[in-house]
Amino acid sequence: MAGGPSSTGSRTDPTQGSPSPWRGASPCWAHGVSVGQAASSIRNLRTHGGTLPDATIVNIALPHIQDALEFSTTDLTWVVSAYTLTFGGLLLLGGRAGDILGRRRVFMTGILVFTLASLLGGFAQEPWQLLAARALQGVGGAIASPTSLALITTTFPEGPERNRAFGVFAAVSAGGGAIGLLAGGMLTEWLDWRWVLFVNVPIGILIAFLTPLYISESKRHPGRFDIAGALTSTLGMASLVYGFIRASEEGWRDNVTLGSFGAAIVLLLAFALIESRAKEPITPLKMFADRNRSGSYVIMLSLAAAMFGMFFFIVLFVQNVLNYTPIEAGLAFLPVTVAIVAGAGISQRLLPVLGPKPFMVTGSAIVALGLGWQTLISPDSSYAGGVLGPMMLFGFGMGLNFVTLTLTAVSGVAQHEAGAASGLLNATQQVGGSLGLSILTTVFGTASRDEGKEQMADFMANASPEQKAAFAKSGELPAPWGHEVLAQGISTAFIPAVAMALLALVTAVVLVRVRKSDLDALSGTASAAGPAGG
Repeated sequence: MAGGPSSTGSRTDPTQGSPSPWRGASPCWAHGVSVGQAASSIRNLRTHGGTLPDATIVNIALPHIQDALEFSTTDLTWVVSAYTLTFGGLLLLGGRAGDILGRRRVFMTGILVFTLASLLGGFAQEPWQLLAARALQGVGGAIASPTSLALITTTFPEGPERNRAFGVFAAVSAGGGAIGLLAGGMLTEWLDWRWVLFVNVPIGILIAFLTPLYISESKRHPGRFDIAGALTSTLGMASLVYGFIRASEEGWRDNVTLGSFGAAIVLLLAFALIESRAKEPITPLKMFADRNRSGSYVIMLSLAAAMFGMFFFIVLFVQNVLNYTPIEAGLAFLPVTVAIVAGAGISQRLLPVLGPKPFMVTGSAIVALGLGWQTLISPDSSYAGGVLGPMMLFGFGMGLNFVTLTLTAVSGVAQHEAGAASGLLNATQQVGGSLGLSILTTVFGTASRDEGKEQMADFMANASPEQKAAFAKSGELPAPWGHEVLAQGISTAFIPAVAMALLALVTAVVLVRVRKSDLDALSGTASAAGPAGG
């Protein structure tokens, strides 16, 4: 599950020498009281790829996908990671394509690719077919998504207007997550899990049809595509994620596991070398020169790593242990949306007064507390006692961070680099989520295997003949033994999730500073500023 406001990779400033991308829009349309309309309109025109609705609608269907296509729990993570890796890895390249080829043309291409991938995924009969479709969805999302946050960044000047715009954007994104949860539950329960993919087809066709009517083509800018950087980063992260997932199944000494980690090291080192020498790199390394911006990237990487795992495992717990229906599971997650909106609202209002550091520190600490609470989960945990409280803490802490991290990532950046700065934040979120989920899955796999040995011995000693016959047929331990295995694996997996949140907390404490220039920018009193210094 992708959480929070998604960012973009576009680098074009539509306010400088370019016509307004919105047909019929006057220059003053996006200012003042229209901030909510601006954020909502931008949000509504985005592809479902890379946004909360797509992530949550698929997450709710995961247990049914697992049963239908016979995924193992560890392999099931690829249904999430196949999408987020290609989306995060190619996001900046998609933004660059919009600059060079025209934003509307590229947006429509991405929408159609995403729509086709959704159709193919809905018809999947084998696990590899679904994973290929999910990866292609990520490609389509990466091509289409770089339109929203860069427009907000370049339309609204630093200060209260931009703060409100990002606050509204976070709230609308969280609301989209709620819609995705409910829609995924209803489609899965009333129709079939395949409809969480099929539903994108008519939506995608409608967006592709309406786009030429409402969005004008942007001015093209000459430039180069950093294909080598995009490929080495995406393949390097995919190899790293595969290494962790393989290790959870075959062990750390497995030749394929070691080969995957080796390939990841070579590819990621090649990526760093390519980016340091490229004239127009996909990841501008100078973005890391500012310590607050670098800190925001590390914090987003860490929190996203914990967030993806939290939603993945809790979805499995409420449906497989608490026996919630898909609709009930969707409703169970709605309080998280409320908590995110509350946290985002508080941070948006008080950022100009306190600066970003207090919200990063407090938000990360609250997230760590919520995840720590979830290490206590057991088969006897109720929704109210073992799920709701930790999720509310987690959501509120993430809400404090979403607006804060986004504003910090784009603060003090030149207009023509705003898309690159925000796009890098989103890429960090997606890649961090995939990497974190693979690490948590490795821990889950080891813990559940160890617990499974103990439960198997107890099962063989105490199970009825009927239960043993059912086990021989399905290969799955029934309740309560199976619930013990799943709960033990989940509770143990949350331990590294806590460590990831603590890494975010330490980064906020050590690296992020409260600077007068940042407070002036957030309050709208700064003079025309270039990039902030470190």
